[in-house]
Amino acid sequence: MRPFELVLLAVGLAMDTFAVSIASGIAYKNFRFHHALRMAAAFGFFQAVMPVIGWLLGRSLQHWMAGIDHWIAFALLSFVGGKMIYEALRIEKAEEPTNPFGASVLLVLALATSIDALIVGVTFAVLQTAIVGPVVVIGSVTFALSLAGVYVGEAFGHFFEKKIEVLGGLVLIGMGLKIIIQHLFFS
Repeated sequence: MRPFELVLLAVGLAMDTFAVSIASGIAYKNFRFHHALRMAAAFGFFQAVMPVIGWLLGRSLQHWMAGIDHWIAFALLSFVGGKMIYEALRIEKAEEPTNPFGASVLLVLALATSIDALIVGVTFAVLQTAIVGPVVVIGSVTFALSLAGVYVGEAFGHFFEKKIEVLGGLVLIGMGLKIIIQHLFFS
């Protein structure tokens, strides 16, 4: 995977954490820098660890997937991208605001937004991609976008939130399409 593609993948994965960070900046008016830093660190950490777990799972199942690995990568990335688009476009009922920077809420948010990264880790194993570089890039990009997202939310409100998640989903689907097109036409 080329560096540009890796950064694009990391940005796509980080879009849901960016959207949650924006929503947190909107919802919680009394936050301080340490709140934003805590959120960014939690999101960055989970987005970096989950691909490793997925990669280890994928490596253990690799011999079973050898003939269809490109289809699996395409299906997983398309599923994750489609899920992100669906979640961005669905109508949600109003909920009571909670403190998104509290430890228990932050843990749940970080875990929920990193499931996609677990699936991408399986994709890395299927594609026989080394994991260290992608993990560093994914964690760093997620950290930076999450930190920025809290401030974007505070400044601009709901204007960007859903559009960013749709863009992230489209990026992941595009990566899946690229893999399948390369396999079908260029290998």
